[in-house]
Amino acid sequence: MGNKRVAVAMSGGVDSSLAAALLKEAGYEVIGVTMQIWPSDKQAFGGCCGLEAIEAAKRVAYKLGIPHYVMNFRDIFTQRVIADFCEEYSLGRTPNPCIRCNQYIKFDALLKRTEELDADFIATGHYARIEQSPNGCRLLKAVDPTKDQTYFLYTLRQRELQHLLLPLGNLHKVETRRLAAERGLPTADRRESQDICFIPDNDYRSFIAKHIAIKSGDIVDTEGKV
Repeated sequence: MGNKRVAVAMSGGVDSSLAAALLKEAGYEVIGVTMQIWPSDKQAFGGCCGLEAIEAAKRVAYKLGIPHYVMNFRDIFTQRVIADFCEEYSLGRTPNPCIRCNQYIKFDALLKRTEELDADFIATGHYARIEQSPNGCRLLKAVDPTKDQTYFLYTLRQRELQHLLLPLGNLHKVETRRLAAERGLPTADRRESQDICFIPDNDYRSFIAKHIAIKSGDIVDTEGKV
């Protein structure tokens, strides 16, 4: 591990916090990075992306004695994730913005930005594993089947997988919280957020209505029956 530098995407939650701690203990030079993705200073998102999350990540970085950076990805997030979310609903499909965020923001734009910091790897708190094989890297399910997040990472290619570390893939969630508490991490008991970060109060209808024109239409099954 030696002098290898890794940028940990810190969301302010227990998972990414422990990931940073474990990598530092393993001998990596760790840098904490949090993405700023809300459209303006007056509109802070919730969940993994809000001001509270950034402050939590900063506290963990201070506890671990690692540098922490907040990087602005507002424009690309609006274009690649929010606009796509609304467009997909307008076409009658159900999008998954977290997969889209991983594909275009976290493991593309953020990966490129961390390379400017001379980072050898990027790491996250996702519950999944990466295995080296003769044919390249393989993305495997996490040991904890109740927390497995490989579905959210299925778009990753060899380039991303070769530069990705997933320290929590062999842990169960209860172990994560226990290990975080043992290390005195301030996020050890922070509640999980599974809502979409840019939807206030999880109100999809109101959000979409503000971004696309609502029009009536038939409900049609797969055989064309109205």
